[in-house]
Formats: sequence, structure tokens, C-alpha cells
Amino acid sequence: MEWYLPVIWAGLIGTAVMLYVVLDGFDLGIAILFPTTGDEGERDQMMNSVAPFWDGNETWLVLGGAGLWVAFPLAYAVIMPALYLPVTLMLLSLIFRGVAFEFRWVAKPKHRIWDLAFWLGSTSAAFAQGVILGGLIQGIKVVDNQFAGGPFDWLTPFTLMCGAGVVVGYALLGATWLVFKTEGPVADRARRQAKVLLLGLLAFAALVSLWTPYAHPRIAERWFTPSNLMLLWPFPVLTAFCGYMVWKRLRGNHEFTPFAFTIAIFVLCFLGLAISNFPYLVPPGLTIWDTAAAPSSHIFVLIGVSFLLPMILFYTAFVYWTFRGKVKADSGYH
Repeated sequence: MEWYLPVIWAGLIGTAVMLYVVLDGFDLGIAILFPTTGDEGERDQMMNSVAPFWDGNETWLVLGGAGLWVAFPLAYAVIMPALYLPVTLMLLSLIFRGVAFEFRWVAKPKHRIWDLAFWLGSTSAAFAQGVILGGLIQGIKVVDNQFAGGPFDWLTPFTLMCGAGVVVGYALLGATWLVFKTEGPVADRARRQAKVLLLGLLAFAALVSLWTPYAHPRIAERWFTPSNLMLLWPFPVLTAFCGYMVWKRLRGNHEFTPFAFTIAIFVLCFLGLAISNFPYLVPPGLTIWDTAAAPSSHIFVLIGVSFLLPMILFYTAFVYWTFRGKVKADSGYH
């Protein structure tokens, strides 16, 4: 029980984080693309494509953060002081984005400042999430189960590169979402943008894939040991294949499949990072078993999650099904 309960909770938290990245990623991506058009009607159409979903998508971030606090309190106690500044930036940016989303509609016609706030909050939130990811990958200094580094240990070229990569990736998710959910000039422009953003995302993914094993021998050993290489080679191959399919589908008249294959790229990259670091929750020293709460706590909360998680999944699926179809230029939810 002490072995498999932390594994179950690590899987649940990882799933919640992955769902957040995919679902809120295209919300943030649309805002990142906001400055690419100055047309008021097109901006309204872009926002209306995510209006029924954006706040519900953040449920998964809450579930992931709360799950880390409950199931792995030691990891939470180490990660938070190590990444306090980028985590604070992310949360404040998400608040700023949410306020701007709603205030933009009620402030018309004097809403330009809220357009800027919508873009700035979303872009900085995406960048902060990439920095947090990079900070975890590069490792956190721990002594006696406590964070032993400085307040700016996270600030390195690698984390800044990860921040830029997440911004580009979210913009690609947003562009392919617009191809799927909108029509007219908005969809046509998003299709063109997605091709450029795809190349950028694949370049960042390749750079991270080369940088991490070079900088961290434990990751190089995980991927390039002959026995492991025979098992893990499908992951980079499938990622490249999905990238090719996104490009191919964008060149055609396909609408949903570019978005679907972009999601597949994110999932494969996420799995690759998990493979690189498992079982470490706080690389390079603390595993999921080192940081786990008591089994009784795991079981108690797991019972609650077993009821709550299906409800969240049902609600999420219901909302996406209810608001299926194209968002036209003259339609909206405000």
C-alpha cells in the first residue's frame, strides 16, 4: 500500500496537470494571438470561442495544486519556496486574465486597456508556467528535506527557454482551436499562424530534448541506455509524426485534426518529461515515496476524489458538447 498509493496519486496529479495544460492552454493561446488582429469583430469572435469554457478549465489547475499539497506535502513544502516568484506571477496573471476577460465586455467601447490586460495576463501566465516547468526539470537544491537554495535559483537560461517554449506551444493550441471553432478571416489567419508556430514548438521540443540529457546524466541514462532506448524510441518518433500530421492537415481543409494532433504532441512531450524524471517528484533527490503523506491520508482523500473526479469529467464533457459547433462572427455568449 505504501508503494502503490503514491503512484496512484502521482498519476492523478499528472493527469490533472495535463488536462489543465491542454484545456486552458488554448484559452491562453487565443489571448497570446490577440495582438495579431486589430479588428473588433474578430477579437470578439476569438473570445466567444472560449467564453463557455475558460473558467471551468482552471478546475484542473486547482485539482493538481491541491492534490500535491494533500498527497505529497513535503514536495509542496520544498517546491513552493523554490519557485515562489514564478508561481506568484502565474497566479496573479491568471487573475488579471480573468478580470480582463469579463471587464472587456462591460467596458465597451472604452475597452482597449482590457484588451492589453487580456493579452499581458495570458502571456505572462503561460511564460510563468514554462519557467516553473523548467525549474522543476533542472532540479531543486534540498538539504535535510528542506529547500536550501536562493530565491532566484530558478532564473536560468534553461527556464527562460522553457517559458518561451510554452508561450509558443499555447499559441499553437490557440491557433488550431480557432481553425476548429471559427470561420472566415479568423480561421484563415489562424491556419497560417499555426504553421509557423508548429515549427517553433518542434524546435523548442527538440532543444529541450537535447539540453536535458546533456545537462543531467540521470536523464541521459534513462533515455540512452540500450535496453531503455529499445523501449522508449517510439516517443520521439510519434512526436515527429504528430508534427508532420499537424502540418499536413493545416495545408488541407481539415479543421479538427490539426487541433487533435497538437494535443497529441503536448501529451507525448508530457509523457517524455515524466519518463525522464520518474520517480523523482522534486528532482534530483526526492521521490514520490520520499514526499508522500501517510497512507491513511491518501485513502481518505482518494475516496473523495473518486466521487468528485467523475462529476468534473461529466460537467466538462457536457459543456463542450452543449457549445459544440462553429462560433460565427455575429454570435456570442455575452
